[in-house]
Amino acid sequence: MLNRLFALNWVTLHGLVVMLGLAVYAITSHTLKQRRHPSAAIAWVIALVLMPYMALPLYLIFGSRKIVVAPRRSVIAFSQPGPVPDTRNPVFESAQLAAALGLPAAASFEQLTIHQDGGQALQSLRSMISSATKTLDVCTFLFGRDMLGDEITTLLTQRSRQGVRIRLLIDGIGFYIGGHPNLKRLTSAGVQVALFVSPLRSPLRGRTNLRNHRKLVIVDGTWMWTGGRNLAAEYFEGDPSSLRKKRAWIDLSFDLRGALTQQADQRFEQDWIFATKGVTVKRPNPAVPIFTAGANSARLIASGPDQADDTIYTLLVSACFTAHSRILAVTPYFVPDATLLMALTLAARRGIAVDLLLPRKSNHRLADIARHAALRELAAAGARIWLAPSMIHAKAVLIDDDMALVGSANLDERSLFLNYELMVAFYEPSVVQSFARWIALQQNSAASYRPRPPGLAREFVEGLVRWVAFQL
Repeated sequence: MLNRLFALNWVTLHGLVVMLGLAVYAITSHTLKQRRHPSAAIAWVIALVLMPYMALPLYLIFGSRKIVVAPRRSVIAFSQPGPVPDTRNPVFESAQLAAALGLPAAASFEQLTIHQDGGQALQSLRSMISSATKTLDVCTFLFGRDMLGDEITTLLTQRSRQGVRIRLLIDGIGFYIGGHPNLKRLTSAGVQVALFVSPLRSPLRGRTNLRNHRKLVIVDGTWMWTGGRNLAAEYFEGDPSSLRKKRAWIDLSFDLRGALTQQADQRFEQDWIFATKGVTVKRPNPAVPIFTAGANSARLIASGPDQADDTIYTLLVSACFTAHSRILAVTPYFVPDATLLMALTLAARRGIAVDLLLPRKSNHRLADIARHAALRELAAAGARIWLAPSMIHAKAVLIDDDMALVGSANLDERSLFLNYELMVAFYEPSVVQSFARWIALQQNSAASYRPRPPGLAREFVEGLVRWVAFQL
């Protein structure tokens, strides 16, 4: 009798815990507008039903994808006196969508330098650090404990002792991936260092799974350096003297000056406040300008939990549907969701030249396994896929001659739905062509991808890995 009573009470308690977990999931998802990938939603629901005592604490720690609530949006009209703008122009369409997403207005820039290799990128970084007179703000996903990290540490400590106010923002997980760099040298010299959502020390419940993947260096609020490179040896010239014999990867970064830098400065300030105080700064809605496609105009595009919409993802999908002649992309990891993959395959099937450049073998084995189903579908639609012989870490998507989207975001679900990312959309055709030439240079040594039908075991493994693709 006692055993039956105990069993009944346990079942009742278990049911109440399950109901509590599902209620928490439903309420937080609705209130915070947590639009999850279907596989993620199914996984959380199943876990909360079968393992509520473990799943509920994990959900409270890792479950949040957005930290802002999507506002109601009104239709934005682009009007100006004089001739009516060509609304079929991809530049106009991109500007209209960006404004509707609440992104800052396109801003002017000058003195753009696309770094041709790691050596030029490092020289630019050195020049920027040495030329700072007042402030130097640095944001990176990881800071290597290697030859490059040591050099940057030395430069930063020297400039800090010379009176430059320096702030260094490192992601909380990237800090450990980079080898747990010694930050005492920096802080003892007066450099302000902050970890963005440290998993061991962060008070930000539900946000431990969110990563700041942005790369940004700003000098005196007037000169910015950004792209895909982290501050570690493999992203520049390698480190053959290290135990791991780090070889240099192919990566893409650039620096520029102008009004666009001021927007990047504001973005860093918001990230810094969030990392140090746990407060999300609500910025006013930017004024909607009359967009005219002119020389030297670009748009800073931030994406992540601090944005109500998945901005980079939305712009990518829209651009695939509006492209007229070509889509040229380079990324180290290609694990798109069903919608982005459909947009790319449909573009290829309607005659758009779709070219995708990937490394033959990246540094993430699971991402390499997960990508093959999407690559086979793209190839069947007529897209051309190129595999570079060495690790390529560059991130860029070019649409026709009208837009080059370049920065830190990979074409995978973690970058597009979970990470804090930063891209720059360039609209000047000559600039777009400059990035196209850089990608073409990398394609020269790449081999064409030849899809092969997978066996039963391979197909099972690919499907299993894709089930958690949003975490890769």
